[in-house]
Amino acid sequence: MRESELEILEQYPIEAESTRKIRGAFFINTKEGTMLLKETKISDRRALLFYTLLCQLEESGKYVDTPILNSENKLVSTARDGSRYLLKKWYDGRECEVRREADVLMAAENLAHLHLDMKWRDICSVEEKQEIRPPAGRHLKEEMICHNRELKKVRAFVRKRVNKGTFEAMYLKSFEQMYEAGKAVEERLANSKYDELYKSSVEEGLLIHGDYNYHNVLLLPQKVVTTNFEHFRRDVQVLDLYYFLRKVMEKYHWSVVLGNEILSRYNSVRTLQKEELEYIALKIAYPEKFWKIVNAYYHSNKAWMPEKNVEKLELAVAQNQEKLRFLEVIFDFRL
Repeated sequence: MRESELEILEQYPIEAESTRKIRGAFFINTKEGTMLLKETKISDRRALLFYTLLCQLEESGKYVDTPILNSENKLVSTARDGSRYLLKKWYDGRECEVRREADVLMAAENLAHLHLDMKWRDICSVEEKQEIRPPAGRHLKEEMICHNRELKKVRAFVRKRVNKGTFEAMYLKSFEQMYEAGKAVEERLANSKYDELYKSSVEEGLLIHGDYNYHNVLLLPQKVVTTNFEHFRRDVQVLDLYYFLRKVMEKYHWSVVLGNEILSRYNSVRTLQKEELEYIALKIAYPEKFWKIVNAYYHSNKAWMPEKNVEKLELAVAQNQEKLRFLEVIFDFRL
């Protein structure tokens, strides 16, 4: 461990028996169990919200990576060089494997159980004498308008480029198809029940994980552990389900059978409402992967594009037809 990490551990009332470095963090073995030390950019206010939610989930019987308070009763510990760290409870389990369908279905069911308990209970700031609540997620209409505008901006930029590579040529070739799909979804969204769903979710304090994917689910013999809630916020809860579904389906070429099983497993615990299913369908229909790749290109060094990025763009375009079939069969949804 670096000096800064050793310095941080001294701020906690624990005795480290051994440490093991992993990508971006350290596993700390202690008498109290395994913990994870990770550098963070989270603010003190956000850390309090984060801690409050995870304590609430623990009280309801969920297994989560709750932060550990240091000797000064603080959540975030700071080293002399200014770097900030969180020490979190951890579990010796295996990561959910996306190629194991049983794992995927277990994770879908776990998400539904989480959502049943993810409702914010207001806390009061003593210093500011006001209630503190997590931020609300971005309204989907605003997001789609912005993304569609960015797709056009990138096209204008690419058209002006003198030297166009494979990536640029592929983008221009597929632009009309993907942009029209994006605009069609934007129009369908305006006539949907999304606005009511969003407002009620935010007002009721319904929370989402914000990054629920198979990497953040650990499986143990008798329990399922959910980790990395740092992006939690008030929002439409099935945004988590959409994200999880999309990440899995991209690995399975939008398998109708598995996709239906994921939705059914979630629905067996928390019943999906008609407007929630419509929302998931709209999110799937939007060419988000295409936009994400193009947006990354626009904000990167455009002088050279890795071959992998070209392959990603090609796959995003190719999978669009698979998505449309998936939507038609499962959601009876057509653009």
